[in-house]
Amino acid sequence: MARPQATHAVLVDDDQVRVTRWDFAPGAETGWHRHGMDYVITTITPCAMLLEEPGGTSRRVEFKEGDAYRRSEGVEHNVINGGDAAMSFVEIELKA
Repeated sequence: MARPQATHAVLVDDDQVRVTRWDFAPGAETGWHRHGMDYVITTITPCAMLLEEPGGTSRRVEFKEGDAYRRSEGVEHNVINGGDAAMSFVEIELKA
């Protein structure tokens, strides 16, 4: 069964950063992607993420509203809302 797609809006895109807001209905996904830049995520809502990773593995991670984490360039995954409520976060990609 096909999952709905998460929606996103680019809020800032300049020579230093790209800031994107992501919104997920329950079960929605980003689709497979590879991050070309280091990035920081800050959650707007509680987030129950199911992360599908290369090699067929997956893992669940839970974040409270207002949590933040950083990842390095090269991360490859599909982010899915694994919870029963809508979830949202802001992604800040570091360009230089």
